[in-house]
Amino acid sequence: MASLKTSHLDIAYEDRLIVQDLNISIPQGKITALVGANGSGKSTILKTMARILQPKGGSVLLDGKSIHKQSTREVAKQLAILPQNPTAPEGLSVYELISYGRFPHQKGFGGLKEQDRKIIEWAIEATRMNEFSDRALEQLSGGQRQRAWIAMALAQETDILFLDEPTTFLDMAHQLEVLQLLEELNAESQRTIVMVVHDLNHAARYAHHMIAIKKGQAVAVGAPEEVVTSEVLREVFGIEADIVTDPRSGVPLCLPYELYRAATEGKVRPGKKDDSANNKVVSFL
Repeated sequence: MASLKTSHLDIAYEDRLIVQDLNISIPQGKITALVGANGSGKSTILKTMARILQPKGGSVLLDGKSIHKQSTREVAKQLAILPQNPTAPEGLSVYELISYGRFPHQKGFGGLKEQDRKIIEWAIEATRMNEFSDRALEQLSGGQRQRAWIAMALAQETDILFLDEPTTFLDMAHQLEVLQLLEELNAESQRTIVMVVHDLNHAARYAHHMIAIKKGQAVAVGAPEEVVTSEVLREVFGIEADIVTDPRSGVPLCLPYELYRAATEGKVRPGKKDDSANNKVVSFL
């Protein structure tokens, strides 16, 4: 199973430094969620760890070797990435899309071998896309399309799977469909999954390990109960929140109720009242 970590990683867009001296390790065989406010650098970090972006300094180490010094084909045998809003040529079938995942394992200009077809069928079965394999992608729902893309990534047979906000633009049911699929894949094959997650409660529910990013820095790292705290949410997102325990899963749930600056400035928002006797804001939640 491949190991992955960053060592003194610097990332820049032109002359603007986005990430500086980042040192994080991704637990093997676990689901890791990168969380943070918009513009915090979490997607940039994911893309650099997946070798899409070139670092300005430092390194991303895959099995102890710099990932940016390895060949594209060799890296593609060890990790797959599903970017935000992936696109495919019109009319491409689900089976054809998934078959692209076998490219790193093919030699020369040869077509699909029997082993390739077995892996493709396995990926279709694992993502429950059997009845859709001959359909064009544009004929599928958002959740079905996302499952097809995940199947393509699975067909690469990699130890590590990166996903950049895999539930973006999906409704609540399709979000759960995708996240539960990833949870099953991790449980069944111990595949290392690293994903940028917009919803904190989804991150806490489905990830074993969380990394909270602020201005390109990891300010909190650990299990959900170590990261989803009032103090971390105040620092990373600038919000005041109550943290309660999910009665079913036991993971922390975030109940945000106001911006941190509003609380510190003593502003009263609708739905709250000013307890002038104690000179503090009282929540009705």
